[in-house]
Amino acid sequence: MDVFLERRRRLARVGTGAVFARYWLPLLAYITLIFGLSAQPGLHPPVSFANSDKLGHMLEYGGLGLLLARALRTVFPSRSWLFTTMLALALGLCIGAGDELFQSLIPGRDSTVFDWLADGIGLVFAQLAFVAWARDWEA
Repeated sequence: MDVFLERRRRLARVGTGAVFARYWLPLLAYITLIFGLSAQPGLHPPVSFANSDKLGHMLEYGGLGLLLARALRTVFPSRSWLFTTMLALALGLCIGAGDELFQSLIPGRDSTVFDWLADGIGLVFAQLAFVAWARDWEA
């Protein structure tokens, strides 16, 4: 428990504005980038092979998952890792569903449940990577 108390004290010393700029602003910028790319009519992956778009979804939402978990740890530093990762996963899936719904409204773009599932796979891998990295960092 001392690690969590020290982390909360460290975040309090830094200040709310600095925490927002360091942890939440990159997350908001990344979400804006995701929706900006989704708004491009007829956008295709830079590489072309079977299901290359699914790989793009996994990588894109893997990045989102890392940023989400990182930001959520500033709000819930004393909660369990399971809580943080499950909350990041749930929020990421909601963002992914919103993104897919948004894409369905853009001419030349398609939206499938398989894209959303690829988003989810990327989010899960990101949570596993985050826990492995952050546990060592906070220890």
